Amino acid sequence: MKKVDLLLTNAIVLTMDEAFHQYEPGAVAVEGGKIAAVGQEQELRNQFQAVNEIDCGGKVLMPGLVNAHTHVPMTLLRGLADDLRLDVWLLGYMMPVEREYVSPDFVSLGTKLACAEMIRSGITTFADMYYFEEDIAKATAEVGMRALCAQTVLKFPTPDAQFYEESLAMARDFIQRWKDHELIVPSVAPHAPYTCTAEILRATAALAAEFDVPLHTHLSETALEVENMRREQGMPVIPYVKKQGLFEAKVLAAHCVHIDEGEMRTMLHAGAGVAHNPSSNMKLASGAAPVRKMLEVGLNVGIGTDGPASNNDLDMFEEIRLATFLAKVSTSDPTTLPARTALAMGTRLGAQAMHIGDKTGSLEPGKQADLILVDLSPVYNAPRFRRDPNGVYAQLVYASKSHDVSDVMVNGRWLMRNRVLLTVDEAALLKASEEYSHKIDLFLMRRETSVLSKLIAIGGAMEEESFEVQVKVKIKDREKALQKLEEAGLQILYKKHYRQYDNYFLFDDPEMGILRYREDDLIDDKENVSMVRTRLTLLGPTVEDQFPSKVLLSRSRYLAPAAQSLRFYREYFKPVRELEINKDRLRYQVRFEGIEFYINLDDVTLPKVGHFLEIKSRTWSRQDAEKKSRLASRLVEILGESVEQTTTDDYFQMTNN
Repeated sequence: MKKVDLLLTNAIVLTMDEAFHQYEPGAVAVEGGKIAAVGQEQELRNQFQAVNEIDCGGKVLMPGLVNAHTHVPMTLLRGLADDLRLDVWLLGYMMPVEREYVSPDFVSLGTKLACAEMIRSGITTFADMYYFEEDIAKATAEVGMRALCAQTVLKFPTPDAQFYEESLAMARDFIQRWKDHELIVPSVAPHAPYTCTAEILRATAALAAEFDVPLHTHLSETALEVENMRREQGMPVIPYVKKQGLFEAKVLAAHCVHIDEGEMRTMLHAGAGVAHNPSSNMKLASGAAPVRKMLEVGLNVGIGTDGPASNNDLDMFEEIRLATFLAKVSTSDPTTLPARTALAMGTRLGAQAMHIGDKTGSLEPGKQADLILVDLSPVYNAPRFRRDPNGVYAQLVYASKSHDVSDVMVNGRWLMRNRVLLTVDEAALLKASEEYSHKIDLFLMRRETSVLSKLIAIGGAMEEESFEVQVKVKIKDREKALQKLEEAGLQILYKKHYRQYDNYFLFDDPEMGILRYREDDLIDDKENVSMVRTRLTLLGPTVEDQFPSKVLLSRSRYLAPAAQSLRFYREYFKPVRELEINKDRLRYQVRFEGIEFYINLDDVTLPKVGHFLEIKSRTWSRQDAEKKSRLASRLVEILGESVEQTTTDDYFQMTNN
C-alpha cells in the first residue's frame, strides 16, 4: 500500500477534468504538494495509507477557483470612483491616484488584502497585472497563493518607471529571477494597444517568447477602442496586434468584448487565452463578450473579476454566476452557457487560458494540490436533487455563495481551515488599509477644489508665460487687413491657415479660471486639413492693467495635450456652463523692432460676431509686457486700424455678454 501525506474522504468530488468525472463518496490523495489520486473513496482507501486523513463531511471537494484577470493591489482603491465611463474612471481618477500613492508598500498591502478576500471566496490562482509586480509576487508567495504576475508596460510614465524601457528592463529582470518559482509565474503586460506603442507591443512579445512565459494584456474592451483603432490604423484591434507580432507570445487577453468570429479564429490559431470579466464589463457598460461563440470556436475562455476598483469585489462565485446570466440575456437563449460550462471556465478553462493548465485547474493526478471544500448544506441551497448529475454544478453556480467555502489548499498547504485564515492577519491588513484611504481621501478632496489640480493630475500640464499682451480690434474687411499686413514691410517669419474649434468650460468660482478645449485644423494650400492638434488651456482670471488702449492682459496659463475626447473632459471637469466658438484664422508670426508678435486675422463663424485683427505676445516679465504693449498699439495703427476701437475681451467673453 502506497503512503501519502493526506487523504481527503467523504466528499462530493468534482474533478472538473475534460470528462467532468464525479465521485460520491469520493476521495483525493495528496503527496508532496501534488494530487496522487482521485476516485471513489473505498478504492483510494484500498490503495493508500495516509499520514493524515480528513473527513470532508459530505462537502463538495473541487479544484480551487481560477481568477483569470485582476489587478489585486487595487483593493486599496475599491469604491474610490464609481459610476463613471471607463476612460474617465481610468484616466481621471485611478491613474492620478496611482501616480501619487502606488509604491512597493502599497502593492504589498493591497495584494495581501486581496489574497485574504480571494482565499475566503475559494480562489487559489489568479492572473495579475500591475506595477511593482515583483513586490506583488513576493506578497502572494508569502501568503501561499498561486499567481501569474505580469509587470505592466505603458507608453507614458508609471508609478514604477519613467519610461517604457525601464518597465521592460524591470520585467526582464523579474522574469529571469522568478521563472522557476513553485507558485509564481512571472510575466510581462503591455497594458493595451491604446496605451502602448507598436514598438512596446513588439518588444514585450519578444521578451515573453524569449523566456517562454505568458503575456497578459487588455484587448478590445470597449467599442470606442475598436472604433479608434479602425480610424487610426485601418483595422480592428486583433489584426493590429497580430501585425505587431503580439501573438508570437502566449497571450492571455482580458475582455475581448468586441471581437468577431474571424478575430476569434486568429486568436485560436495563436493559442491565445481569453479572460471574460462580466461584472466589470457590465459596471463600466463595456458590453457583453460573445462568450458562447468563443467557446464554440474552441478558445480557452476563463473568468476574471478584474480589479476590485472596477467590480468592486474579488468574488468568483458571483462572477461565474454573472457570466452565465450575461450570456443568456445577451443571446436571448436560456440554454447558453450552462452551469457546468461556466464552472469549467472558473477552473480548468481559466488555467488553460493562463497557460498553466498543466499545473492547476482540475483534480487530476500529477497536478498541484490546489483545492477547496464547499458546503452545500445552507438553507438557501436545500434540498439537493440527485436525479441529474449536472444538478450539483447548478447548485454551485446558481445558489452557492463565496462564504460557503470552508477550506482552501494551495500546493498541498492549507491556507484556510474551517473558515479561519492561516497565512494572513486580516485585522492588521484592514487597519493599514484605512490609513491609506484617509490619505487618498484628503488628496482627492484637495484636487476636486481646483481645476488646475485636476488638469495636472491627468498629466502633461505645463505653465506658460504669466503675461499675455493682447490687442484686438473688430474690422470690416479681412482681405483689406491682409493686404495692409503684407504691404507693411514687417519681417514675416511664417504664415499658417487654421480652422479652430473651441469649447470653453466655465465654473461657479471665477478664481478657478476658464478651461478651453481647442481643436486646431491646419489647412493646406488646397484647402484640405493637413494636420489636427487638440489641447487644453487653463486661463486664470483676467486682470486689465492701465497701459495705453488696455492692451495688457495678465493671466496665468497652463497648457496640456488633449489626448482624450471632449466628452471625457466634459465629464471629468464638470463645468457649470459651456460655450462654443468656431473661427477661421490666418496666423502670421512677425518680427517688429526686434520683437516677435503673432498677428491673427480671424473670421468668427460661431457665433457670427464678425472679423477681427488680433495681435499677441507673451512674456514672464511685467517690464517686457509694458514694452510689448506699446509696440502692439503701434502695430494696430500700422495696419490701418484705430487703437481707440480695441477690446480686451476674448471671443468667449463677447459671447458670454
